[in-house]
Order: sequence, then C-alpha cells, then structure tokens
Amino acid sequence: MASIQQGPNGPVLVLKESALQQKGKDAQQNNIAAAKLVAELVKSSLGPRGLDKMLVDSLGDVTITNDGATILKEIDVQHPAAKMIVEISKTVDNEVGDGTTSSVVFGGALLARAEDLLKKDVHSSTIIEGFQAASEKVLEIYSQLSKKVEPDDKATLLKIASTSMQSKLISEDSSSLSKIVVDAILSIATKKGDEYFVDLENIKVEKKPGGSIDDTQIVKGIVLDKEIVHSGMPTRIDNASIALINSALEIEKTEMSAEIRITDPTQMQMFLEEENRMLKTMVDKLHDVGANVLICQKGIDDIAQHYLAKHGIMAVRRVKESDMIKLSKATDGRVISNLDDLTEKDLGSADLAHQKKVESDKWVFIEGCKHPQSVTLLIRGGTQRVIDEVDRSIHDSLMVVKDVIEKPEIVAGGGAPESFAAAQLKDWADNFDGREQLAIKKYAEALEVIPLTISENAGMDPIDTMATLRSKQNQGQKWTGIDAKNTKIADMMAINVVEPIAVKEQIIKSATEAACMILRIDDVIAVSGGPGGGGGMPPMG
Repeated sequence: MASIQQGPNGPVLVLKESALQQKGKDAQQNNIAAAKLVAELVKSSLGPRGLDKMLVDSLGDVTITNDGATILKEIDVQHPAAKMIVEISKTVDNEVGDGTTSSVVFGGALLARAEDLLKKDVHSSTIIEGFQAASEKVLEIYSQLSKKVEPDDKATLLKIASTSMQSKLISEDSSSLSKIVVDAILSIATKKGDEYFVDLENIKVEKKPGGSIDDTQIVKGIVLDKEIVHSGMPTRIDNASIALINSALEIEKTEMSAEIRITDPTQMQMFLEEENRMLKTMVDKLHDVGANVLICQKGIDDIAQHYLAKHGIMAVRRVKESDMIKLSKATDGRVISNLDDLTEKDLGSADLAHQKKVESDKWVFIEGCKHPQSVTLLIRGGTQRVIDEVDRSIHDSLMVVKDVIEKPEIVAGGGAPESFAAAQLKDWADNFDGREQLAIKKYAEALEVIPLTISENAGMDPIDTMATLRSKQNQGQKWTGIDAKNTKIADMMAINVVEPIAVKEQIIKSATEAACMILRIDDVIAVSGGPGGGGGMPPMG
C-alpha cells in the first residue's frame, strides 16, 4: 500500500505505490507470532531427551542435528522478526558455544508473555522496562547462586564437558569424549597472572568416517591429511627433528621472460647439472642441520625429492599455512622462509612422525610433542552425518570448558537456576507498583519455560513436575532440577550436571535484548523493487 496523507492541496504520496506497511498492533502481533514460531521449531530439541531435526537443503544434502544454532542457520528464515531470533542463537553460539536452544526458547517465551500483557493494554515501553529490570535481577541472583571452582580442576571440567554432551548424539560416549576434550583444552590453555586464556584455533579437528565414535582420539601434535611425497622415503621416524619451511624446494623461474641461448651441447649439460647442484645444496643444508622430517608449505622438485630420500628425510609438501602455524606451536619449531637461515635451533621436535592409513587415505601423524601448544582431535564415526554431528557436539563441549577456565564459576543444570531465579523474581516483583510488576512476573513465568520444556521433552507430566520442583526449591534445595535421563526430579549438583555461569548469563542477556528489540517495533515498512530487486516483502504472519 502507498502511504497517503491528506495535505492542504489534496493527497500527498509519501511511500512508493508498491511499499507494504504494517502499523501498531498488527505489526507487533505479526512480529511476535513469527518469533514464537521460530522458538516452537527448536523447542522439541531442548534437554537430554530432546529430539533431533533432519534438515534437507536445496541440493538434497542432509544434516541431522539438535544444535539450536545449526538448525536455525540451515533453515532459511524469511520473516524479518524471526531473523532477529535466529541472531540470538548465533550470538550465543559464538560467545559461549552452548545454550543456543535455551536462548531461543526463552526469547520466544518472553514474547509470548509480552503478548498477553499487550492484549491487556499494557504499553510496550512498560513491558520493556519491566523485562530489563528483571533481567538485571536474574543476573544478580545467578552471581549469588554460582559456585566458584578452580580453573584447572580437572574433575569439574570433566563434569562440565560431559553435561554439555548429554543432550547430544554422543551422550553414550560422553565419559571417554569428555576426557579427550578436557585434555585438549588443558594442553593449550595459557596462563597470564592468575587468569587462563584458551584459543580454540589451536585445536585442529580432523574428521574421517569409519570405525565408531569410540575411536575418536587426541593426538598430542598435528595430523596432516597429506601423503609423504616420495616412495623411497622412510614412513616412520622416531625422535623427529622437524624443519618447517615456507619456501619451495625448487629452482625459481625468473620474474621476467628470459631466454638462455645455448650454442654448445655441453653447455646444456652444465646448465642441468647446475640446477641439480643447487637442489642438492638445499637438501644437504637440511641434512647438515640435523633435520629428518621436512614439512614444506610450497612444492618440492622431483630431483630434491630424490636427494631427500637418499638422506632418509621424510617430507610432506603443500601444507596449509594454518597447519604450519599449528605445527610451529606443537613442535616448538620456527617456520623459516629462507633455507640459508635455517639453524638447529629452528627445528621442532616430536617423539614420532609417521604415515598411517586412516580408512583409505594415508595421513602423516606428528605426535608425542613435549609441551604442545596445539593439538589435534581425530574424530571417527560410522557415517559422515554422524561425524558432522559429533564435530558440532565436541565444539560445544570445547567451548563450555573454555568458558569455565576463563570464568571459573558454575551452576547446576536441568533447569535448576532458571526455576530458582523465577521464584525469587516473583517475590521481588511485589516491591514494584503499577504495571511494571506484571511485566516482571511474566518474565519469571517465561524463565520457567526452560525446566518445563525439558520435562515435556522427557515425557514427564509438566504440571506435577513443576509443582514438585517449586516445593523442593522452596524448602531450600536450590540445586533441584529435572533429571530428564531418569525422568525424575533430583539434586543436579549431586548427579554432576553442571553448566558454566557464562552460558546462563549469555542466554539471559541475548534473549532479553532480542525480545525488547522486537517489542519496540510498531511499524514495519517494506519497499519492494529497491536496489537488488528485493521482490517485495516476505509474507508476514
């Protein structure tokens, strides 16, 4: 519709003829409905008994997952307000790695509760103020509730990693995989003062179908998906001294077009011999320094390969730059650009470098590094789909362990903190007069949707469950939550279901901000046929 205003000299056209506009209540209701639908999509995948989604893209590729962020990334959401809810899951995924489904479910619940208030003619700015006050209060309650831990306390980190895996496909293998995850993170964590920092870039993940999830392993070093360049080279070297070179072991061509005129056949022979001699000098240099493994970022000439094989040096070529950096961190070697500068100090070391068959491919493993600042996780599983989901689950797990190391505070899982904070909020709301009190109480109700959904997905009776949960928490058992695995209510700390406070805080912040942002919108104007031929507004509602 075109927006037409009546002016003193007849109608005034403000927007294009083709522009679509939704005003006031309609716009709000449409936006809220869209956001609630997105929350409904992922709701059934929350918690240990949550189900998976099968997503098929336009090419027919299948993804099977219950990771909230992955589900929402794969489905192409068109509605503008729904896109904002998808943004929540992306933010939570990038910041803390876990809790993506919870944040979307909570965001949807907040908007559903806000809709009830809007119908009762509570102004959206009152609701926003109430929600923001409530979210600050919840963060305060969480910080009093949380339990401080030692950042390098392995037992706690194992519990954290294992809890993150409980709601995933890999829950059966969580005990072995959580050891691998914690081991990997502790290998690469760096300490500055009293604080620890973790850069997940230093963990290389290699995936290969075959075997089972049990065969997933950590390599204290780097795995290269490359073969050794020459069949005459050794395929196994103990006590490897590794040269990391990022220049080519080839004769460089001249920059400009040049020609060499040869008048005599012997000159030709000399010319070729000179090339050979140059290549031999390069290889001799490596041998003199004491290198027995060469990892090269560029190419290696055939003749150089022959000389390397004669010296018994194992070589790999065309290795990615990112892998060179990781190798340098793992083996404590330096990446050298000019072979002439190579000294013994620049060499990296590892207990073992060997070529190993992984399924049908030959890969080079460099393992047994003394104090690796970079390690490799080799993920195995029955099929490519399984492996992709294991990879996503392990990523979440790595992230939560990193969260705890960097902010060493934990709370129980299973909806316990949400339920506890909701009860406290309801009491706190009575300090407010007027309509803000209603908004705070609605915020508390929305918080309870998380334990409620976990219990629904586990097939428990939601009403009975919530009643029992509230009464136990009122008796002072603050860590009571929903043990969905055994479909009962239990002390979550006692059964080692723990989560980082960082994840819980991020869920509250992201969901509240997105909900308030959607509530602030009272007018949606879409102009079609603009730059890029937008083709009109996506259907609303």
